Amino acid sequence: MGNRFQVKDRFADGAQYIDGQLRSGTSGQSHTVVDPATGDEVLTYELASTTDVDEAVAAAKRAFPGWSGATPGERSDALHRLAAVLAEQAEDFAYAESLQCGKPIKLSTEFDVPGTIDNTAFFAGAARHLQGQAAAEYSGDHTSYVRREAIGVVGSIAPWNYPLQMAAWKILPAIAAGNTIVLKPAELTPLTSLMFAQAAKDAGLPDGVINIVTGAGREAGEHLVGHPDVVMTSFTGSTAVGKRVAEIATATVKRLHLELGGKAPFLVFDDADLEAAAHGAVAASLINTGQDCTAATRAYVQRPLHDAFVARVAELMEGVRLGDPFAPTTDLGPLVSRAQRDRVAGFVERARAYATVVTGGEIPAGDLDRGAYYRPTLITGAAQDSEVVQSEIFGPVLVVLPFDSDDEGIALANDTPYGLAASAWSRDLYRANRATREIKAGCVWINDHIPIISEMPHGGYKASGFGKDMSAYSFEEYTQVKHVMYDNTAVAEKDWHRTIFGDRP
Repeated sequence: MGNRFQVKDRFADGAQYIDGQLRSGTSGQSHTVVDPATGDEVLTYELASTTDVDEAVAAAKRAFPGWSGATPGERSDALHRLAAVLAEQAEDFAYAESLQCGKPIKLSTEFDVPGTIDNTAFFAGAARHLQGQAAAEYSGDHTSYVRREAIGVVGSIAPWNYPLQMAAWKILPAIAAGNTIVLKPAELTPLTSLMFAQAAKDAGLPDGVINIVTGAGREAGEHLVGHPDVVMTSFTGSTAVGKRVAEIATATVKRLHLELGGKAPFLVFDDADLEAAAHGAVAASLINTGQDCTAATRAYVQRPLHDAFVARVAELMEGVRLGDPFAPTTDLGPLVSRAQRDRVAGFVERARAYATVVTGGEIPAGDLDRGAYYRPTLITGAAQDSEVVQSEIFGPVLVVLPFDSDDEGIALANDTPYGLAASAWSRDLYRANRATREIKAGCVWINDHIPIISEMPHGGYKASGFGKDMSAYSFEEYTQVKHVMYDNTAVAEKDWHRTIFGDRP
């Protein structure tokens, strides 16, 4: 990884980034970022107070007139420069992301960081294409057109599983549209969000456009969401916390964007390519150690393929290499914390009473015991209404269930409260197309599971929330649509006035 920067030196001034400067929090409470692979301290910092949140929002409010008044081309140029800075600092970003999350360095290097750079480049272009309906004389006597305007200060909350990418997903569409933002990252993983804001300053973005407050959810997070000068809240996290965010935001009539939990089905029809489906299931269930709201968690396999699928997936899982996240050969890193590992282990231990753990289901011994590691786990024999099928585990656990008819398979795929992502595996075009129509999810992959691209939207159905990240569709969240209508007649006494007062001649 070359010359890795020293985290404690990099953030010696604190883990709050307000009005273009790093500073310490004022809550009087500290938090320690821990390397989940070793349990070692990475950084101890002071958490943000409500006063820090107020100052960040005030900085964003001051910056808003200038940034929203910049031309689309000026904002585009700034984001292009930001993409270049991120590319120059890619190695540092990958190192910090793996250090705070435990991600294998190959995932940070080949997925998280380049995905974020690509996202930045996409929104640099999209900033110049805020589209509205074409100007026309829809009434006959007037010319109408649509303006897309920035809405103001956005207060966003990002999760710990993809700290860099989620920060970018929140920040980029907001500022591309001319808004300013205060982002609260998860206390566990603030490093790359802070680095992203610093990179924006290096790229020449004005102070106050991007602000980062790192604090506890009940103090800093709730205060940010309820702040009277915050006009919109975007939250990614669990459905339970999303409900609380919605309660606070709607009390002050804020615009709200929620990307919540998932329990993605992986639907394998009996004509699928078995080898492709098995490889896809292992990759899609273990990405980011399963800490991915779109990860494959429920594999429904049509009965003729079920046993062979289970055997092949088990074989592949047993070959997955756990180890040091910074070793290039490591496939699976630790979970983000021991608490998260123990939560995942609890699901598996309870499942032993009603299902079969085919492989995995244990904390590895030896050197890996220092960290928050858990072996890839495959479960069969669970009932559709069981906990491991219905609840979001957020770990390296895949549950496989059989189905008979296509109708049953699609019904089972839809049978959870969630609807974020899904996949269907078939060589039959008509079967695949039916799955894309009838599975209730914001994204349905065919013969693959997980890939995302900047040009396409990401967001869910049902308890997985509403609104879209990435793509031009995200501007629906971060812009105000204004209808402008001009009279073209220059007639003082218009015919329609007579429906209100006076008589027709």
